[in-house]
Amino acid sequence: MNDKMCVLLTTMANENEAQNMSQMLIDRKLAACTQEFEVNSRFRWNDTIQTETEVVLLVKTAVDRVEATVEAIREAHSYDLPEIIVLPVTGGLPAYMDWVHSETRPNI
Repeated sequence: MNDKMCVLLTTMANENEAQNMSQMLIDRKLAACTQEFEVNSRFRWNDTIQTETEVVLLVKTAVDRVEATVEAIREAHSYDLPEIIVLPVTGGLPAYMDWVHSETRPNI
């Protein structure tokens, strides 16, 4: 895994919630970039199979900002148990990874 960036994946209840989450993460410099797309999800919850339309939110952030990003998502998320998965980035365009890293530097 590289030491510059990773991708977080979470699912949101709807587009409005995903947009608000994206804006908050970018405003707080926890994300350099987000992407949102609608999916059909099927899962077991409370012993019942559920089918829901959700919005997948991909969050590009720096490795050293992962913990703060996960916490911010957890606090703002509407689900009792949100899906929050951290995906390592093993390579990519160095200039893009540098950009993600620089965009997620906290204001001092």
